Amino acid sequence: MAYALESFDEDFFATAPMRYEIDVNIPVAPDVAWAEFTRQNTLDWCRALRGVTYTSPEPYQPGTTRSVVLAPGFIKMDEVFFIWDEDSATQTYRHAFHGVRVNIPGLRKFGEYTEVSPAAHGSRLIWRFAMELAGAGLPGFLSKPISDGAFSTVQTDTIKHFASFPSA
Repeated sequence: MAYALESFDEDFFATAPMRYEIDVNIPVAPDVAWAEFTRQNTLDWCRALRGVTYTSPEPYQPGTTRSVVLAPGFIKMDEVFFIWDEDSATQTYRHAFHGVRVNIPGLRKFGEYTEVSPAAHGSRLIWRFAMELAGAGLPGFLSKPISDGAFSTVQTDTIKHFASFPSA
């Protein structure tokens, strides 16, 4: 069974009831980092994910779709990108999606915003997660520590992944 999620715009990443942000420098050139975030089966370095598959053909742009399976494999979500900006001249890239449907109840909205830009050594990665629960979910004082723990694993896995690349 699929549960529809509500769409939103970029402002939701600043106003969502539950937010998490990763803001780190990674030791690879922006185009290398962006290629990792936009390749088929991306995010395979994250323990929190089982699989990520783009379901639209390249070139990717607003309207691109993707399907995600969270670890250990029973939560599935379909996504649609509403931002997709690539500026190779400035080495600045960004995209954002919102979930369209998920196979479990409990979410009203979910999305991610990813931005890669040049840094003094390598790239600056800004990765925002935003969500709103539906109905009677866990209270914030319980759900926030759980989600923060999951997202901190994503951050740790991402830093470790890019540290294994040759430096920029």
